Amino acid sequence: MTRKEEIEKRRTFGIISHPDAGKTTLTEKLLLFGGAIQTAGAVKNNKIKKTATSDFMEIEKQRGISVATSVMAFRFNDKQINILDTPGHKDFAEDTYRTLTAVDSVIMVIDCANGVEEQTKNLMKVCRMRNTPVIVFINKMDRDGKEAFDLLDEIEMTLGIKVCPLTWPIGMGDYFQGVYNIHKKNLALFEANKTKISQDVVNIKDINSSDIDEIIGEESSAELREELEMVDGVYDAFDHEKYLSGEVAPVFFGSAVNNFGVKELLEAFCEISPSPRGRESDSKMVQPMDEKFSGFVFKIHANLDPKHRDRIAFLRIVSGKFERNKFYNHVRLNKKFKFSNPTSFMASDKSVIEEAFPGDVIGLYDTGNFKIADTLTEGEKFMYKGIPSFSPELFQELVNLDPMKSKQLDKGIRQLIDEGVAQLFIQQPGNRKIVGTVGQLQFEVIAYRLKHEYGAKCQFEAKNFHKACWVTTDNNEQLQQFLRAKANYIAHDKDENIVFMAETPFLLANAESDYPDITFHKTSEFMLDKK
Repeated sequence: MTRKEEIEKRRTFGIISHPDAGKTTLTEKLLLFGGAIQTAGAVKNNKIKKTATSDFMEIEKQRGISVATSVMAFRFNDKQINILDTPGHKDFAEDTYRTLTAVDSVIMVIDCANGVEEQTKNLMKVCRMRNTPVIVFINKMDRDGKEAFDLLDEIEMTLGIKVCPLTWPIGMGDYFQGVYNIHKKNLALFEANKTKISQDVVNIKDINSSDIDEIIGEESSAELREELEMVDGVYDAFDHEKYLSGEVAPVFFGSAVNNFGVKELLEAFCEISPSPRGRESDSKMVQPMDEKFSGFVFKIHANLDPKHRDRIAFLRIVSGKFERNKFYNHVRLNKKFKFSNPTSFMASDKSVIEEAFPGDVIGLYDTGNFKIADTLTEGEKFMYKGIPSFSPELFQELVNLDPMKSKQLDKGIRQLIDEGVAQLFIQQPGNRKIVGTVGQLQFEVIAYRLKHEYGAKCQFEAKNFHKACWVTTDNNEQLQQFLRAKANYIAHDKDENIVFMAETPFLLANAESDYPDITFHKTSEFMLDKK
């Protein structure tokens, strides 16, 4: 198979939603239909477990939420499918935002009862910024919820994107009978079953056929015909180019927990979703068909397998072809590395690969050389753009509860910080560790992982800081004056950059006014420009 054919058969997408809309359940059911797993939620002894395949961190299983992006790959209809299942909880939104830089399209899951929720709006803004193609899956149709037309109106009004239904629900809740596939002109009948993937499909060439009356009843048939007539009058026919440009979102209805509507979604996704797209670097636009290899790190995960203390950098391949045991240039460090065990993923299961192509996400074992946003190339010197960094909103001091485990605590917090879920600031005297995050739940996750992955017990104590600002200047005399005057509010990040810990907006504004030659950076993203 040629490199062009390899690229064109790849589909790399993220699944996004508000918490509890059914995102991780849908991810698992896509794996089920793709043949990557045999039974939804099954473990080796064939008993059904309550947690999903993609939620492999222990705390995710206990809390029933996703707090880390999972990467999974499988083949379906001659396509190589790469799914990135993202955290839904707002406290982990930055992980999701970074993941969206590594995908070519997204499937957005919406709960039919709750409609468009807050986190859905935030995620959609990121998709709109990049013109990312979006498919909407309206989930939980076997429960009572909002009417289909009301949901579509809400999506258009709230998210600012036109919709185009490709399937249509027949009833809802206890009266949900299935969906009519507008795209393929057939009827899929609903049967509640959490593990079986087969379902009855009846091909209907003519929606006015009396066969439909016999299958779903005359009243339901009449209602379906009336609604489909309205759909035809209200919504434009599906326009593939407008979908690819992010202007129109195809809509599917179903029940992920019952495996219903998922097959229609997956088949249509393979048919219409984009193959790998190019990415902007600081010097040029890089295209998948470019001859030389390049890619960027969008995520780092420590202890993917706690038994082996491994640290893995997730790399999205943008151009060329990646080959095992070949030397590649780490642009930021200006050093060459080769990788003997590059891996592909099925949730927490990993397998070594010999080669990979644009669109693929691979795991590279890392001893601390990679940071988020690092670029690997075949020798060229450029950095990929658009990997967001975030300004912490909450600050707490990390207190060691076991002095005998100080080394483990220090190693653990630094490795977890490298994953990009928080920032670490060291204050003197006393080498005090201040952790900054954008959400309260992150502190709980960090404490849990430090205890269970590094054997270090700790607690967090709240600190009253408003903003952490990275400080740069060419005026060394003014910098020294500032450091003396603000000694109690000065910290260093893990890379020894100077950080001003401002307690209030007023004190930050005063500092900016009193020291005009000093720049106060609200995020660490400015450091990418120095490399």
